[in-house]
Amino acid sequence: MITLFRNFSKSKWAVGLFALIILSFVVVGAQSDIFANLGPRHVVSAGERSVNAARFRADMERVRANISEQSGKNATFEELAAQGYVNQFLESQTMRMGFSAWAWNAGIRPGKDLIVAEIRKIPGFFNQITGRFDEAQYQQALSQQNMTPEMLEQELRDQYTFQHFGSALAAGVRLPKAYSALMAAASTETRDGAWFNVTQAMAGTAKAPTDAQLTAFMKENEAQLRMPEFRQVSLVLFTPGPNDAKPAITEAQLRERFEFRKDTMAQPEKRSFVLLTVPTLEAARKVAGELRAGKPATEVAAGVRVQPAPYNNTPRTALGDAKIAEAVFGLAAAGVTDPIQGTVGYTVAQVSAIQPGQAITFEQARPELTRELQVEAGKKIAYDRVKAFEDARTQGKSIADAAKASGARIAQLPPFTRQGQLPNGQPYNLPPAILETAYALTKGGESDVITASEGEYFALRVDEVRESKLPELAELRPMLAQAWTQRENSRLLTQKADELSGRLRAGEDITAVAASVNATVQVRTNVASDRASQEANGVTALRGLFSTAKGQPFSNAGDQGFVVGKVNAIHPANAANAARLVAPISQQMSEAWANEAVETALRAAAAKIKAKSDLGEAYRALGIDAPATPAAPAAGAAPAPAQ
Repeated sequence: MITLFRNFSKSKWAVGLFALIILSFVVVGAQSDIFANLGPRHVVSAGERSVNAARFRADMERVRANISEQSGKNATFEELAAQGYVNQFLESQTMRMGFSAWAWNAGIRPGKDLIVAEIRKIPGFFNQITGRFDEAQYQQALSQQNMTPEMLEQELRDQYTFQHFGSALAAGVRLPKAYSALMAAASTETRDGAWFNVTQAMAGTAKAPTDAQLTAFMKENEAQLRMPEFRQVSLVLFTPGPNDAKPAITEAQLRERFEFRKDTMAQPEKRSFVLLTVPTLEAARKVAGELRAGKPATEVAAGVRVQPAPYNNTPRTALGDAKIAEAVFGLAAAGVTDPIQGTVGYTVAQVSAIQPGQAITFEQARPELTRELQVEAGKKIAYDRVKAFEDARTQGKSIADAAKASGARIAQLPPFTRQGQLPNGQPYNLPPAILETAYALTKGGESDVITASEGEYFALRVDEVRESKLPELAELRPMLAQAWTQRENSRLLTQKADELSGRLRAGEDITAVAASVNATVQVRTNVASDRASQEANGVTALRGLFSTAKGQPFSNAGDQGFVVGKVNAIHPANAANAARLVAPISQQMSEAWANEAVETALRAAAAKIKAKSDLGEAYRALGIDAPATPAAPAAGAAPAPAQ
């Protein structure tokens, strides 16, 4: 496996992405709600797949627990957000889900048998005494992690797809040896040179800017400084609000709905069985006979060279073949069916366990039926309010009067941009229909009733339009003055470095050039490009020394200013020493190329499927405020997801 998968699977971030569910089983052993009803809201969405707030929080809870365990201290979501982990995890999840959705659409789909085999590798699902797969323990372990079998299977399917796609893409990557030979030769050659540092003090600093200079600076950066257009609207909401009493549900309504739904709400009968499919009736009869004689299904399958298909606690509706379903659920007790003729052969089923169905009582169903009927009643209330609102509007009433007459509520929204951002730059996460309607009207314009989703409607009035404009100079003076001064200081420093390197290029001695600015020349011989040399001489100096031809000057910018110098001599690499590095360098270059190719493919797949994430919704799911400027994770704390 290439480095991307080998290192990635060992990192803490693997817990947050692919092995997170599995590792947790091994360890465990087993804004306001105004817009909540205006269509679904997702933290991550990619094609037909999505992650809601509850799922994202559950995933981040596992990441947080893992990081807390590794660091030895309890990490909070606020701390993870401030260190940039929430942003990184969201980005990696978006890329991962986008790739998975694309792969599924492209037909890259692991077989069910492969997923079952992966599930059976998880120790937490096995009885520690018997060593056998324990269905009850499996369900309990999933429940403890807020997971369902379908969710786990999806995670494993995505992991399998990712690993095998990456392996296939990177298989056989071998860059030409000439590349690694050149790298080996370059990395073992040494150089002689001399250089000195050019600081801001040598170049001078800029004076305080005048208003004319700041005004010109604003014009130069108008695209970045111009404030976008903002709109403020009054939003009419027809669905019952938090202050409205919940619709009353009568006992008769509950009884009627229960009689209608009780069959679908009951727990169906489930059976555990294994299917063996062979091409001929004769082979199927042999299989049935051996199973009835007590021979294990795995041995019988191996004898006829087929792969058994196990099913655990499976309802009848999960079987797509009606003949097989009838045979499996037609057995009165555990046992073996007769051969079942299908479209591609004959199937024999061995039923090992039967879990009877369980009827649901009225009292057990009451909470769910109450919620269901209340939702329907809420939709009816919204519909009646819409009808009354439209009648009032037909009579010439304004939006405010029509809302009052219909019982709808009005929410005053803060200013927002066409992209749905607040004045402080934070996302407001308005439904697209509201954004489109608000920017389609002029100031004072009032919309008709618009359907957001089934049973959910809104109307709005544009109260204010703040045109796009440049801020006044007084509003930005401190920030502009700082940016202008930094730019001018950088220009003066660059100009001085160019002047000094130009004198070297003209043939002037480096000692005299350095003395003109009171700088000290550093002369070095046989300088290598290894880590020790970087620490001793500085990365900036070595970058210039090893990127310039013999006898030529260089000028490189660094953290503390510029390094100006000259290459005096180049000593070729020792052939024997360089030859020993060719093989490891070739391996490193191939792995680096493969990593880049895989990451590029994943990002391209996510872009193809138009995967997107909502950072504001992610922070809301975690119950925290977004940090002003999330920091990059500390070195060594947790690898970036795509590295």
